[in-house]
Amino acid sequence: MFGSRGGAARGPGPQFEDEDLGAATGAGQDLHASLTITLADAAKGTKTRVHLPTGKDVEVKIPAGIASGQQIRLKGQGWPSGSGRSGDALITINVAPHPLFKPDGADLRLELPITLYEATLGAKMRVPTLDGAVELAIPAGTNTGRTFRLRGKGLKAKGGAGDLLATVRVVMPDTVDDEFKELMKKWRDKRPYNPRKDLE
Repeated sequence: MFGSRGGAARGPGPQFEDEDLGAATGAGQDLHASLTITLADAAKGTKTRVHLPTGKDVEVKIPAGIASGQQIRLKGQGWPSGSGRSGDALITINVAPHPLFKPDGADLRLELPITLYEATLGAKMRVPTLDGAVELAIPAGTNTGRTFRLRGKGLKAKGGAGDLLATVRVVMPDTVDDEFKELMKKWRDKRPYNPRKDLE
């Protein structure tokens, strides 16, 4: 969704192609608009066309690693002045929420559901990333809340790329039958333990 307003106030965050705001005498006002992109486009960079409030359709180059709140400056694409010199268009980027990944700086966070038997016995599983699934080894005895770091699978940043932080969540089966309950009762009677001892 696009919106515009006059004035030359800076938006939040760093700006790309940042130069003079066009405040010189005779210059037109800067135009402010917003652009929503996907997380994949923010991570890898892309080109897209936008329709400005001036009526122009312009191509915007989205640099890899851009974050919500950052701006892209399009020189000379703002509101014109009587002298014919136009201001700039400042496009504020909004990165749409992703169903799996949550940005955390240059890192991406992922909640990884695993079964009770995978947590108990350990397992190898495919974990999604923005570049495709990769294999992750879950060691035996893994608890909910343990976080695994997949290096370089986050967003691009200066000096490299962030990481993917996959936090495990142990999920019970949809149905708990009598056999499962009996197994748990035997374990409880023979191998009791107290995970809340630090709270006492």
